[in-house]
Amino acid sequence: MKFIGITGGVGAGKSAIIKFIGEHYKCRIYMADDVAHEVRKPGTECHKKLVDLLGEDVVLDSRKMAKVVFPDEKLLEKVNAIIHPAVEKYILDARDEAEKSGEYELFFLEAALLIEAGYKNILDELWYVYADRDVRIKRLMENRGYSREKAEGIMDTQLSDEVFRANADFIIDNSASLDESYETIKRRLEGYTWLE
Repeated sequence: MKFIGITGGVGAGKSAIIKFIGEHYKCRIYMADDVAHEVRKPGTECHKKLVDLLGEDVVLDSRKMAKVVFPDEKLLEKVNAIIHPAVEKYILDARDEAEKSGEYELFFLEAALLIEAGYKNILDELWYVYADRDVRIKRLMENRGYSREKAEGIMDTQLSDEVFRANADFIIDNSASLDESYETIKRRLEGYTWLE
């Protein structure tokens, strides 16, 4: 079973790519954001550590948590030092379970911060979903209702195209039609079972 990470900047179209893969290949797919919510649920070790650090009222309210944590760089580092290892353990356990089952040929992890979180060291391949900056801004304005300033602000905090490319084993140019991107994926995954 191959372990593949999918990353890319906001608005590049990672969700559409993941959806296509999930519908057509014998695979398991995990989204790092979903896993991060899962590991923070009450009763988990991660939740307990976060409560010890921030207090129950902050941890149970994600908006409040964002307001408290993001402006404070040192606090953000402490929170990440709790959440990131918990997410990685969850993912690796899920990968091992999927491999043992023998049902899956591919295991995908989608995350915007795969490179920053050091996943490159444990992946078999890292895929970068690329789209032109103007295309991404347009998508974010149309699909999420962002202003141009908000879209550009978020994009400017993410890794540059050069850094993504330098770390990627495979690049999907998702600037034009999704059909072109799907053909690129089909060529890359030739030899793996195609589900009708």
